[in-house]
Amino acid sequence: MKKTIKIEGIEPIEIYGAGNKILEEFCTYFPSLKVVARGNEIILDGKESSIQEFSQRFGELVELRHHKMNLTPFDVENIFDGSSSPSNFIDGEAIIVHGTDGKPIRARNRNQQEMVKAYFNSDLIFAVGPAGTGKTYIAIALAVRALKNREIKRIILTRPAVEAGERLGFLPGDLKDKLDPYLQPLYDALGDMIPSRKLQDFMADGTIQIAPLAYMRGRTLDHACVILDEAQNTNVGQLKMFLTRMGMNAKFIVTGDATQIDLPNREDSGLLKGINMLKDIKGISTIFFTNDDIVRHPLVTKIVNAFDKSKEEKDS
Repeated sequence: MKKTIKIEGIEPIEIYGAGNKILEEFCTYFPSLKVVARGNEIILDGKESSIQEFSQRFGELVELRHHKMNLTPFDVENIFDGSSSPSNFIDGEAIIVHGTDGKPIRARNRNQQEMVKAYFNSDLIFAVGPAGTGKTYIAIALAVRALKNREIKRIILTRPAVEAGERLGFLPGDLKDKLDPYLQPLYDALGDMIPSRKLQDFMADGTIQIAPLAYMRGRTLDHACVILDEAQNTNVGQLKMFLTRMGMNAKFIVTGDATQIDLPNREDSGLLKGINMLKDIKGISTIFFTNDDIVRHPLVTKIVNAFDKSKEEKDS
């Protein structure tokens, strides 16, 4: 049996790879199939079952390219073991990344799955909800995955240092030392996913950057996954400044908990205001986590519920 596959809407070299290395790696999984690539056409000759599987898997490879800056032979391997299947990520069920202990990190509740799906469908994601729902952890996992798969060139982490009034110059040490206390939760998550030595190298060469919100103005962030954590502690002007840093091939993830605003005037928080202003723009997704999504110690859910109940009684 013979069949011709046509590649449309994308340059063949982006699928074949330089020197056809990706295509050659792909073909190693079909040793009994004769494969000839001519321009944007691939001619297959062999058993019908092999041709059908080749067509399906090749379609997954093409779909994956639409979510990545470029493909690597590792992507071919991942497609055949199922760990990077685009359809799995669209369902929110795939392994996002493996931790340093070898354990797979994947979405653990419905809204985490929605956040994973949103990442592959939108360039700007808001993830809002109570502490312990895993929104920041999933954001870090998605960023690390993108870095490992060479979909991006760098990860940039930022978080408002509200307690220091953004006046970081009064704190001792260099820029990293000044911001470290506020970014420790992000370091903890990174440490779960990247070996310590490699993480230090990434920090040293700028692959992973610590960018205080106060110092973000004027930058254009290309080929990066940029995470703004604790965004409830930004005002509307700061949020606008941050979002307008988005460059080409960038993913922005904004996380926050609207119930834990540390600003002197809670009404100054720009998180929910910003979400409301941007809610009708295509390419922006918002995931609202609830107390039911908490994945920490079971007591955390009860604690959050108790505080919420107390607030409701006080407001009524």
